[in-house]
Amino acid sequence: MRFLVAGGLNTIFGFAVYTGTILLGAPVWLALLGGMLAGTAFNFITTGGYVFRELSRARFPRFVVAYLFVYAVNLGLIEIILLWLNDKLLSQAVVTIPMALLAYFVMARFVFFSGR
Repeated sequence: MRFLVAGGLNTIFGFAVYTGTILLGAPVWLALLGGMLAGTAFNFITTGGYVFRELSRARFPRFVVAYLFVYAVNLGLIEIILLWLNDKLLSQAVVTIPMALLAYFVMARFVFFSGR
């Protein structure tokens, strides 16, 4: 449940930055990168502190690597979906839930796992 709350907040923030950047005329890769960069510190606090209850700075490099991976998958999926939808905002909206699930899985298994 905590992941849903934090994920919802993170998604709204990231989608708002993405939308604003697209509306300013930026290409998809730049808008997505802008949303990711703007949200990285904020998302680390909400995901690490609120969801997984672990804010160790030592986990931040893994968090960034995980976000880069999710970014790459997200960008690839948007580019594929754009072939059919031809709408940058709708394409991102379509992949939002799958990307949230992927992010949770990667965070739980790679960043905030308890088996250290």
